[in-house]
Parts: sequence; C-alpha cells; structure tokens
Amino acid sequence: MPVWLKPVDGGVTLTLKIVPRASRNAVGEVVGEALKIRLQAPPVDGKANAALLAFLAEALGVPVRAVTLLSGETGRLKRVRVAGVTPARVEERLSG
Repeated sequence: MPVWLKPVDGGVTLTLKIVPRASRNAVGEVVGEALKIRLQAPPVDGKANAALLAFLAEALGVPVRAVTLLSGETGRLKRVRVAGVTPARVEERLSG
C-alpha cells in the first residue's frame, strides 16, 4: 500500500501535495510521503480546496460530501478523508 494512503474505519485518509494554478487537473507522482495533485484553481478564498474535494470525489466515484479536508487548509500539504471507499479502489483510481 502506498505511504500516502491509510485505511481508516469506513474509508481512507490521503496525504496530498497540491500544486495550484496548473494547466489542468491531474494526479501526479508521489513526492516523499504525499501524492501530488495538480489543480487549475488558484489558492485564494478556498477555491483550490473546493476544487480538490470535487476532483477527488469525481475521480473516486463518491459524492463530494464523502470527501473531507482534515488538515492543511492554507498549506500545500493536505490530509483528506474519503468515506465509503476501499484502499484498493483509491489506489486503482489514483495511481493511474
């Protein structure tokens, strides 16, 4: 199991490194203990956070309400909880 993916009761937590203002939304490579996610949204007024939650929900096939930002609201390193998915599904959908 990748270091950025941890199973928790009822879902998983992800450790992510966010790159805002990218040319397109995309999953990148693993950087240290985090998975890089590129987002088109700028890091102002919570736009990148909202874009991240929507991107993950779509990529993992869950409703946006199942994706919660746990930490890193104003930083590039973030921890996100996704309810209702298995680590295998996350790995399959995000590891590309």
